[in-house]
Amino acid sequence: MHNIFLLGDPHLSHQGMVMFKRDDGSPLRPFTTIEEHDEKMIENWNSVVRPVDKIYVLGDVVMKAKKQIHIMDRLNGKKVLIKGNHDIGELKVYLPYFYDIRAFHVLDNFAITHIPIHPDCLGRFRGNIHAHTHQRSMMMLDGDEFRVEDPRYYCVSAEQINYTPIEWNDLRKKFYAKLGLEIKNS
Repeated sequence: MHNIFLLGDPHLSHQGMVMFKRDDGSPLRPFTTIEEHDEKMIENWNSVVRPVDKIYVLGDVVMKAKKQIHIMDRLNGKKVLIKGNHDIGELKVYLPYFYDIRAFHVLDNFAITHIPIHPDCLGRFRGNIHAHTHQRSMMMLDGDEFRVEDPRYYCVSAEQINYTPIEWNDLRKKFYAKLGLEIKNS
């Protein structure tokens, strides 16, 4: 039996990731070198994902695909890439590392994307599991004045899930609770 995991925005070997800041000026990711970043991401990934498990990578794997994509060899699991805005290399560069590459996927009627989908498109889905926003949540208006977190979105950017892939059933339970729904066994 295999498990399913999700993780977005690993940004492996992306030097800028150790320099980016949060709105408050603190580091976006708590690493001082990209080597430390990559080793921690690999350690966390392989601590939960087994070679037989499936993992959806919700985009932005590496910045320079031709030079950096080989790092995927060090990561367990049968990988599915949901392409992100930085996954701009030629398809042939990604194919040896991913058994499927998509722009979009639906899992248990949740839209799985890199960039969050527009709220007007959510009507036919339970919600949107996405990446791309790193430290931020999707917001909505509450009345005319207040912006509150939109419960229809769940971000799996590395920063938001402790740099560790999240198991599908755990994510689904958290998302259903956020939406105020009960999980029906399928």
